[in-house]
Formats: sequence, C-alpha cells, structure tokens
Amino acid sequence: MTTSYFPTTKLPGPGERITWSGLHGAADALAVTELASQNAALVLVITRDSARATRWQNAAAFFAPTTTALHFPDWETLPYDAFSPHQDIVSERLATLRELPQNPQGILTVPVTTLLQRVCPLPFLAGASFDFKQGQTLDVNAQRMTLDAAGYQNSDTVTERGQYTVRGSVMDIYPMGADLPVRLDLFDEEIDSLRTFDPENQRTIEKIDRLQLLPAKEFPFDDAAVARFRDRWHHAFNVDVRRCSVYQDVSSHIVPNGVEYYLPFFFDELGTLFDYLPDHVAVILEPGVLAAAQHQLDEIAARYESLRHDVERPILPPERLFLTLDELHRLLNVHPRIDLTASPGKHDVAFGSLALPDLEMNPRSTHPAEKLTSFVSGQQPAVLFVAESAGRREMFDELLRKAGIQTSIINGFEDFPGTQGHCITTADLDEGLHLPNLTLITETDVLGTRQT
Repeated sequence: MTTSYFPTTKLPGPGERITWSGLHGAADALAVTELASQNAALVLVITRDSARATRWQNAAAFFAPTTTALHFPDWETLPYDAFSPHQDIVSERLATLRELPQNPQGILTVPVTTLLQRVCPLPFLAGASFDFKQGQTLDVNAQRMTLDAAGYQNSDTVTERGQYTVRGSVMDIYPMGADLPVRLDLFDEEIDSLRTFDPENQRTIEKIDRLQLLPAKEFPFDDAAVARFRDRWHHAFNVDVRRCSVYQDVSSHIVPNGVEYYLPFFFDELGTLFDYLPDHVAVILEPGVLAAAQHQLDEIAARYESLRHDVERPILPPERLFLTLDELHRLLNVHPRIDLTASPGKHDVAFGSLALPDLEMNPRSTHPAEKLTSFVSGQQPAVLFVAESAGRREMFDELLRKAGIQTSIINGFEDFPGTQGHCITTADLDEGLHLPNLTLITETDVLGTRQT
C-alpha cells in the first residue's frame, strides 16, 4: 500500500492498550491494513465470530493485496461433537501454523471462538513435517509407514488432501496445506521427479524441485501416540472401555470422528495459537470480542454439563481443551493492543471517517437514485464504486449510468489513487466508507442486502 488515507499511527508498547474510535463502515479495515504496511509487526485481528473474520479477510485482500494475509479457521464443529472438521479446514489450519513463525509482518485474522481453543504444541508440527527433494533416496515401504503415522490415508486414487497412493514406481500425495497433489516418480530408490497434477484428469501441471509435507492431522497417530492415548484415557475416565467406541477405534489404529476433542491424550501439554506468533505482534480487537468469548465459554460449559455423564463417550472438562477468560486476558496483555470502539477511551486515537448516509435506491420513486446522485455530486475527489463480481459490476454500472453517474473500470483499489473520475471495481465487500480524501460505495449500500 503506497497511498495513505490516515495519519501514520504508532503502535502502543508491549502490554499497552489504546482505543481507536471514529472508524465507520470499512474504514476500520483500511486503517488496520495501513497499520500492517507501516509497521514491522504481525497484526493479529481478533473478531467476534467466523463471519466477521471472513469480512476482514476480504477487506485485507482488497485494500492491501500484496500484504501477507493469513487466516486460522474454526473447526466448524460444536464443542464435544462426534464429528471431525473437514480435511480442507485442517489443511488451512496446519498451513497457517507452519507459516506464522516465518511471517514477521502481515495480517492474521482469527475468530475469538477459535482463539480460545488449545492447539497442538509447536514442537509437534516441526517434528512431524518433512521434505521430499529431487534426487533424494526414498524407501517406499518405510515412507508408507511414515505417512500412515502422520495421519495420511492410503487410497486407490488421490482426490482429497491427506491422501496418498503407491502404484509401482509412482507415489501420489495430496499434502495438507497444498493447492494440488504431487506425483513422485521413482527410479529404483531415488526420486527422479516431482510434479503437481490435476486430481480431476491426472494431467501434469508443473514440475517442482521440492515438496514440504505437513502432517494430515493436528495430532500424531503412530504406535507411541496410540499407546499414550490409551494410557491417559484410563487415568482420566473410570468407564468400561469395551463400550467406548472412541477408545476401541483408536486402539485399532482407526481415527474416529470427533477424536479432536481428546487432543490432550496425544500430547504431554497442548499449546495455544499465541505460541506460534512471531516476536513482534500487534493485537486488534473488534467491539464485542470479549463478550463473545464469554458467551462461547458459557456455551461450552453448558454442553459439557449436558454430555459429561455419557459412559460410552466420556468427555474432558472444558479447561483441558479451551482457554479460560483469565488465560485469554493474560495472553492478550503481553502484546501491544488496539481496541476498536465507538466510545473513545482514555488513550484514544480518533479517526476522521464519517458514516455514509442512506444511499439505497427506491424503485417506487420517480427518481430511484435521487439520494445517491445528490450525495455523489457533492463529492470531491472521485468516488470508487465496488460490486461483488464482474457480472454484478456490469449490472451496477448500468444502474449508475441511468442515474447520470459515469464510471471507469479499474482492476482494484491500488489503481484508484490519482484517477480523475469515478471508478468501479470488484471485491467481496458489503460496506463502504467515507473519508475526507476517499469515498467508497458498495452495491450493498445502494441496492441493499441481497436475499440468498
């Protein structure tokens, strides 16, 4: 980001807390992306829920497309569910955990409900990751056992992340955290080539020199891990294991659904997302984050009380799996912290954004876009309009032309500064912003929220 729309803002010191007020609509996301570009620190944006995290992801991609943007997604299961998260979600989580320590600058978004969750410890991920290189000697049988222990599933055809197959001198692997599967061609016991391929038609896409492989699960599943699980189960629960399907499946080296809620049985000690963060981190809290954390912990406690007496599927107490509110506060207070708020605090930075007026079209009116045209006619400099997709952009632009507003199409936000007239582009944004030197109006501002 080269153009700045806000005064340069200093980060608070470690353990210090300030508030930012006066940020309406998408102005908060623009201010935070500028903060990330101006400071040598990773900006951790903590949101109230997963939907808000997606909103911040989309905004960061629009306002700062060259800034490293990471996301740590939620499992999308209820606490103590007998369902496991989708492999694509596990893949993104593991990829983010791998990338975090190596990214001293950028933006990480995470819902506070996910931040409360204890995760695999840092040493596990480092120890369970391994590389393949062209020219490397590979013992196929030993590698199959290693992949099994890392949670990869042997299948006839590789179509999903976390799968592998061996056919003669060819090994196909779909790595966690990767966009495409990889084919290893062997010559005797040496890797002759590595190629990404399309899982739909099996055609080669490109040759690569190296493959970094993450584990397929957020926990180990080798013989030692299974033995550790069994031992800790017996210490934690006084139940008849013959009636416990989770215990029986793990004992048979089968990964049961919902085993993630027994994560402490696989490790001596769990970690938190904070363990993976680089040295310099600035924390941004949306309004209502701590209230959302308390609500989530109350929900977890209620589910625990409801399910704890099931002798066929006993469960661990919440504090073994989730941070307490006091622990969350302690971890947050280590870092420089900025609370986004509508009510300025003692140490406040006030921003000069304004709320957009009501610009929604009224199809029953003689002049449906009267409010929009009246507002835009008084704006200097030019206005940037944003539509959801290329198709929506064409429709939105036609409505603007009928209202007498002429626009030029640009590729993205970075192309807008310096233009002489109104422009239109595409982005997944549903709220605009209004600053003295920038006005952005989305199709949602004009057409209202679409019914899906």
